[in-house]
Amino acid sequence: MNIPIKTPAEIEKMRAAGDLAAQVLNAIADMAAPGVTTGELDRHAGKLIADAGAKSAFFGYRKYPGQLCISINEEVVHGIGGDRKINYGDIVSLDCGVNLEGWIGDTAVTVPVGIVDPEVERLLRVTEQSLEDALKFAVAGRRLGDLCASVEENVEKAGFSVVREFVGHGVGRKLHEEPQVPNYGKKGSGPKLKAGMTLAIEPMVNMGAPEVRILEDKWTVVTRDGLPSAHFEHTVLITNGQPEVLTWRRKTLLR
Repeated sequence: MNIPIKTPAEIEKMRAAGDLAAQVLNAIADMAAPGVTTGELDRHAGKLIADAGAKSAFFGYRKYPGQLCISINEEVVHGIGGDRKINYGDIVSLDCGVNLEGWIGDTAVTVPVGIVDPEVERLLRVTEQSLEDALKFAVAGRRLGDLCASVEENVEKAGFSVVREFVGHGVGRKLHEEPQVPNYGKKGSGPKLKAGMTLAIEPMVNMGAPEVRILEDKWTVVTRDGLPSAHFEHTVLITNGQPEVLTWRRKTLLR
């Protein structure tokens, strides 16, 4: 397995791309409100990205038609912006990838629109916390499996389930690089993490069963049981000390 190690100059490029992705995600998350369409979110994201001199890392990737991935309630990932209006009480997963000067920043958040069901609120909290806890294992010298197992353990302890068909990944010049970063695994397994690796760590967590299916648009992934799903993601740099989150942002989740 050839996992790219970034040079200091390349890491600076990754920092800039990650920061832009986080800024765009914050702006779009603030727009998610009752009556706003997913298409409006997508178009505004495209404008913000273009105004910054960048491109969407998603648009045109394997013919994906959107600037963002916008997934609501039981939609897990890869939802396409369109005429659908956001309703009060929805949860909206926003996944933003930008290509800035040939380098990728990739990040996601699930936001509640108004007051949501308490169990849905708990789903969001557990998913975000599973990402934060996984960062403790994003350390040079640890095995990738330690990080992956951490997500699975935290999620299942809370009574939820991790999606298995879709996983995190390395990220850099390409949107998807080695290694794959599943949200499940065996402690002590997998490649050893090294300084200079950059990973997109992204728990996708279902309230009910882990099984998913893809809709007729050939992109939108939904839970098979129709129960809600949450998605949080950061691009993370492995260092010789504490990991550096390249897409760090102010919290947009519940206080």
